Amino acid sequence: MVDASKYVSERARKFRASEIRELLKLAEGKNIISLAGGLPDPRVFDKERLAEIARRVVLEEGDAALQYSPTLGVTAFREALKGFVKYHGIRVHDFDDIIVTTGSQEALYIIGRALVNPGDIVVVEEPTYLAALNVFKQYEARLVGIPIDGEGMRTDILEEKLKEMAGRGEKVKLLYTVPTAQNPSGVTMSNERRKHLIELASKYDFLVVEDDPYSFFLFEDVKFDFLKTLDDEGRVLYTSTMSKILAPGLRIGWVLADKSIVNVLELTKQAIDLHTPTFSQYIVKHAIEEGVVADTASRARELYRRKRDVMIGALEEYMSDIASWVKPIGGMFVMATLNNDKIDTKKYLTRAIEKGVAYVPGKSFFVSEDKGHNTMRLNFSYPPEDKIREGIRILSEVFRE
Repeated sequence: MVDASKYVSERARKFRASEIRELLKLAEGKNIISLAGGLPDPRVFDKERLAEIARRVVLEEGDAALQYSPTLGVTAFREALKGFVKYHGIRVHDFDDIIVTTGSQEALYIIGRALVNPGDIVVVEEPTYLAALNVFKQYEARLVGIPIDGEGMRTDILEEKLKEMAGRGEKVKLLYTVPTAQNPSGVTMSNERRKHLIELASKYDFLVVEDDPYSFFLFEDVKFDFLKTLDDEGRVLYTSTMSKILAPGLRIGWVLADKSIVNVLELTKQAIDLHTPTFSQYIVKHAIEEGVVADTASRARELYRRKRDVMIGALEEYMSDIASWVKPIGGMFVMATLNNDKIDTKKYLTRAIEKGVAYVPGKSFFVSEDKGHNTMRLNFSYPPEDKIREGIRILSEVFRE
């Protein structure tokens, strides 16, 4: 047999299997309550209407929908997306363009590949979305974590960090944020801090990636401006996805950004996969125009609000004396921080799985080595409501032992 190790690139040698995914393999084939994933509840999928749309697309538009398409995306679909985000309250500037990606994960991958050199400074929230960290690490960025609180990223601390780095002649290339219903913490950045962040981006001349998977189904009527709307200089790259509001299997995401940046992303994507699946783009175009996306997001909003309330209620009943958390206004996650900072939630995962429940230990969401070991991310979108409550009860027992 061939010894693959002789042929592996230096870049690939740096890849490491996710410790979390390896641990969660222990749950395979077992009757486990999973609070670990980030899956939508299948009940939100509008299978009948999507099937009818898919059939019509093949029969009526098949010559185009089953063919190759431009790297930027099908022109009519890109226009539909622009209208969709405008309706949602996101400003599309005259200098903006949009590129369709194979999910928002590819959007992050393309951004990293196109913009980040080894050693470039990338600022992230702490904690932040794990898959984004993995992208920036792959491109050997120097990651700087900024703590969050109940109002999102501490932009006052960010400003101090920027001053320190500028004093040493160091320059930030990129800042990555999930400002609304953040993954993993669930917190939402206040409008004051959003404005401050845009001011700092202008003053210190860096780009901002606004990752926004969750604002389409918020549970509370909270007023805020999107970073993309506040930006007048073309610094914000807005990325989002249909995975949470239509179906992840369609693999449709997008980046809305300054045309000069989108041009670079287009060239980068050409070398990766030529274009996002044409068929999926046609399906989502019709789903937008025929109200399927809006209806799916509405169902998700109501269902996930109930599930969030069940999880928060269970946490208050079973863990209020041993942990703290922020009640999210949207999204799919709660991050719980155990009061005992000597507990390492990764070490307790095996024990929790043995008792019938899985979660994601929080350490991997942090840049700093000394942070996050006593945290865990809990998902409420996928499990049934009774399982959410039972899962939290079991976790309470695990961490009290």
